[in-house]
Amino acid sequence: MKIQSYIQGQWTAGSGNSRQVYNAITGEAIGAVSSEGFDFKSILAYGRQVGGPVLRKMSFHERGRMLKALAMYLHERRKEFYPISTMTGATKTDTWIDVDGGIGTLFVFASKGRRELPDEPFYVDGAMEHLSKEGSFVGRHICVPLEGTAIHINAFNFPCWGMLEKIAPTLLAGMPTIVKPATATCYLTEAMVKTIIESKILPEGALQLICGSVGDLLDHLDCQDVVTLTGSATTGKKLRQLPSIIDNSVRFNMEADSLNFSMLGPESAPGTPEFDLFIKEVAREMTVKAGQKCTAIRRTIVPQNLVAEVMEALKKRLEKIKIGDPSLEEVRMGPLVSRDQVNEVDSVVQQLMQEAEMVYGGRQNFQVVGADPQKGAFFPTTLLYCDQPLRSDAPHSLEAFGPVNTVMPYQNLDEAIELAKLGRGSLVGSLFTNDDRVARQVVLGTAAYHGRVMIVNQYCAKESTGHGSPLPHMVHGGPGRAGGGEELGGIRSVLHYMQRTALQGSPTTLTHITNEWMPGAAQPEATVHPFKKYFEDLQIGETLTTHRRTVTEADIVNFAGISGDYFYAHTDEIAAKKHHIFQGRVAHGYFLVSAAAGLFVWPGEGPVLANYGLEELRFLQPVHIGDTICVKLTVKRKTEKEKREDEPLNGVVEWAATIYNQDDEIVATYTVLTLVARRQ
Repeated sequence: MKIQSYIQGQWTAGSGNSRQVYNAITGEAIGAVSSEGFDFKSILAYGRQVGGPVLRKMSFHERGRMLKALAMYLHERRKEFYPISTMTGATKTDTWIDVDGGIGTLFVFASKGRRELPDEPFYVDGAMEHLSKEGSFVGRHICVPLEGTAIHINAFNFPCWGMLEKIAPTLLAGMPTIVKPATATCYLTEAMVKTIIESKILPEGALQLICGSVGDLLDHLDCQDVVTLTGSATTGKKLRQLPSIIDNSVRFNMEADSLNFSMLGPESAPGTPEFDLFIKEVAREMTVKAGQKCTAIRRTIVPQNLVAEVMEALKKRLEKIKIGDPSLEEVRMGPLVSRDQVNEVDSVVQQLMQEAEMVYGGRQNFQVVGADPQKGAFFPTTLLYCDQPLRSDAPHSLEAFGPVNTVMPYQNLDEAIELAKLGRGSLVGSLFTNDDRVARQVVLGTAAYHGRVMIVNQYCAKESTGHGSPLPHMVHGGPGRAGGGEELGGIRSVLHYMQRTALQGSPTTLTHITNEWMPGAAQPEATVHPFKKYFEDLQIGETLTTHRRTVTEADIVNFAGISGDYFYAHTDEIAAKKHHIFQGRVAHGYFLVSAAAGLFVWPGEGPVLANYGLEELRFLQPVHIGDTICVKLTVKRKTEKEKREDEPLNGVVEWAATIYNQDDEIVATYTVLTLVARRQ
């Protein structure tokens, strides 16, 4: 069987020399992989010219709905991928992490795109910057999609999640993708991409798949393209130095395997919940995906006086792990991805044993359930101990990418922190402690060397997602050995595929460009009360200037009685006069907001359905008894909401509210959000 690629709108297999891929359990051949004969320059151009223009015309909300539809489609079909995943050596749990976890990442980005990004094809980044004295020349940053293609080169350990966690933010940003999975497990990626293409949810050219070598693809990059790599640091260094990447300043993001640590706090002795949680997590990270995770724990750092107890507890836990055919119910750890990987891991273990001793495991006489260890890619759980970790190099520089872990002792927290940093940069570190002072010292001492630090105690353990689980909401990446890159992290990762551009001009011009009113821009006066208008009829910048209201002593007294707020500045004239800002009794800030609503709200029925919220409230000037206020209410931004059952079509209108006093000084500013009906 030939494993196919999806390029330029069609499924095809390369000609010429091919590479066989094998079932990790049985060693049987699954298929042949080749990309020889592909016109890689045309593949890259196809993404730019066919997929890119369609995606860039879509708004974030449209792209978000596209991702949601795709996630729902894959969720319904997810069980079709399970038996294929088993052939990679994955247990049920491993498959859920890869397949279901990847689909879940799509759902997260679909939701974030619709909740946190505007219904526009671009993103306005940050507040307006004042660049001139009178305010006629201002600045604003916007982010627009890059006009190239993103090339995602993935590792063998997560054929589905590795693809989906990269294409989700890329497509949400409005950029087409080319996915290049690792050859050893590309047949699972191929199966999922076939389902995606069959769905017809993505526009043509948005997603292409290359199984096999990328040939000269990277030689044709330009400044609008992006390359991401999950894999070895050696491969990453080679790619980083390609002339096409250097000459064109191509964005390159690398996430490399690293020597992640887990640390037991000095107070977490046997019998404490943290000790038990620590043992469970270390053993789990050794065996999930057979230890083939870039986030797996490689270095276990424990107090010197607890080494014996930790070793014994880990041995007992590992002894219960049955290794074998992952389709069997009793099996908790499957094989490595290939026989080549077995030899690679064994070679590194032998090197580690130059500076460490084996205390559990070894390739001699380990039991395999339901499979032939000579044909499958099985490797035993292996625990090493390094008694002089500060004087050793191998445990901090060599990674056995499998179920292998090295335990190392520390005398005090300063030593523990130094050991954590000796990995020279990693994706994640974890600390198990119930002492928040220890947590603070370790985090501040190690954070510069780690992309993520997880602190676990008995209070958060029940809901903790675990040491080795990158989450779409949080940054995934790390400095130094870990590649110096950054993936995920919610909306942060979407911006990796966009160009941030500084705009400078008049507030009115920038308002017109961004579809978001900003202070100083034109405010054409509304001829009809804006609360009488449907969503579609409201114009950005349209402004209502209200009538005036004079604040009386009775207003302040009555509001204090209604609210229960008798703060001295509102009720004690002598104390208020002493205050360097108030210099006398002042109105409650929340009274001003309430009074302002009374000035700008249209009381009758109309298209405004509800008050949706209030944001960014700032009180800038005190209002005294006898002061007179008025309000300017300006349409700031509009966002259509999706249609829901039994709910009229509507959208969210954000209004910039500014309260002035009788001297035209700004008293308060805030944003009012209302639900406004759309025309049916």
